[in-house]
Amino acid sequence: MASKGKALISLVVIGAIVFVLVYLGITYTANLGKTETEISAQDAEKKLDKIYKKINVTTAQPIKGQIDLDPVSIADALPDIEKFAVTVEPTTSTYVEIFSSTEKSGSGVDGWLAEVGEAFNRSGATVNGQQVSVKIRNIASGTAADYIRSGKYVPDAFTPSNELWGEMVKASGVSAELIEKRLVGNVTGIVTTKAKYDELIEKYGALNVKTVTDAIAAGELSMGYTDPFASSTGLNFLVTALGAFDSSNLLGETAVQGFESFQANVPFIASTTLQMREAAKSGALDAFVLEYQTYVNAPDLQAGTVFTPFGVRHDSPLYALGDLPQGKKDILRAFAEYTGQAANQSLAEEKGFGGLPDYASEMEPVEGTVLIAAQKLWKEKKDAHKPIAAVFVADVSGSMNGEPLNKLKESLLQGQKYLGQDNSIGFVSYASKVEINLPIGKYDTNQQSLFVGAVNSLQAGGGTATFDGIAVAMKMLQEEMAVNPNLRPLIFVLSDGEFNEGHSLKDVRGLIQSYQIPIYTIGYNANIQALESISSINEAASINADTEDVVYKIGNLLNVQM
Repeated sequence: MASKGKALISLVVIGAIVFVLVYLGITYTANLGKTETEISAQDAEKKLDKIYKKINVTTAQPIKGQIDLDPVSIADALPDIEKFAVTVEPTTSTYVEIFSSTEKSGSGVDGWLAEVGEAFNRSGATVNGQQVSVKIRNIASGTAADYIRSGKYVPDAFTPSNELWGEMVKASGVSAELIEKRLVGNVTGIVTTKAKYDELIEKYGALNVKTVTDAIAAGELSMGYTDPFASSTGLNFLVTALGAFDSSNLLGETAVQGFESFQANVPFIASTTLQMREAAKSGALDAFVLEYQTYVNAPDLQAGTVFTPFGVRHDSPLYALGDLPQGKKDILRAFAEYTGQAANQSLAEEKGFGGLPDYASEMEPVEGTVLIAAQKLWKEKKDAHKPIAAVFVADVSGSMNGEPLNKLKESLLQGQKYLGQDNSIGFVSYASKVEINLPIGKYDTNQQSLFVGAVNSLQAGGGTATFDGIAVAMKMLQEEMAVNPNLRPLIFVLSDGEFNEGHSLKDVRGLIQSYQIPIYTIGYNANIQALESISSINEAASINADTEDVVYKIGNLLNVQM
């Protein structure tokens, strides 16, 4: 059993919990559910019934709580900007601060702009007779756009992966003047196994987003893509796919129907490029989306695959933001000119940029209002053919008493705002015993009120029967799917990864494999390896919530899964 301090943190994890899924630190393993413990569906049902009968399960008296109908505030969810590293510090009193996408402002092969920025600051560059410098902050394009659009933090300049984010910033009312269309060349594409590529070429004659979406709709291709709210590649794929169905009206009936037809057969949507890469390594996908610079720096992904570019180019445009003084715009222009010098472009090529230079964007950048509407459409329609039934499983053992449980409740109450009303939600808590706090039901206003009441009524005490809690959640989902087999089941486990009572992972592993229910785990100051061993069985994510931006990250993750 974890100490009280550890549980407290664990509780935060829970906090992270409900938002449960979002963003970073997501880990997959390659040996997904292929062990000798796998059992048949018929045997699984018998075994689950047998295990369930041995568990001390009670059902709580329903209690309604006061619901908060205020929409989620992105600004409130975002952490302090200092959470994101400054990879280039200014060296003069006169400087510009630039938000830069992560593929170019980190370190190693992802550190091109950081290295160029350091060199610029050492060069003694002057503008209008003053020595100047740059400050570069390493932050993903989607996250950076959220800071800028919400007004929580607006830097002097922004260089996202592509121009789509610039258009979205403009649509939010923030001035974004294009200083340089291309700092460094890059494209995004569909990575396909060679065997599947040859198969599609033989049938369709070409591989592009239209033939890919047709093949997905026909059940001929298993492909994953990244969250269009957070990922530059995911947003690019979304609008390119809509345009493939109707380039004249991305939000028209033809485009929407086409989107729904292929989305119904998409097996996997990742929150981050890292998550997509790890999932791809498992061999579970025929194809996935990725930037070319990442692809050329990953020999393990290149083996036996073909890269096909799509959509708008990812050429890292540079924007001046807000009512920026002319002097700062001049610094940005001087820096853009510096990045274009031959030596700096050669350095970029060494880091994988500049590939496929002849590829021209398939479409012009889409207006920001259309992009925002396309994201909303994606959220509403992505699960239209297969609504979700999810059970949250919360650890309320003795180590959670006091502040940890208070944090847990706070996190769940905030996180429930991300749960769409088209989904069905259940809630289970466990200590030595398991309690069904809320049977699965459509997440309408009544169910939301019952969820809030159940969370507020939680009390801590007793041992930690983690796998009993998981077994009860599986039983609830099995019964729900017997009534509605079209549901997509999910389980979210909120725990510090410890267990000391009840069944073990060995007892339930075969059931988890047989039912193919993804189990997402969230752990804070937790036994992350233990949680990963649960999530890895069915390609789900295990998140270490020991970060101050956990609310934001989990909110993003719920956007993808819920």
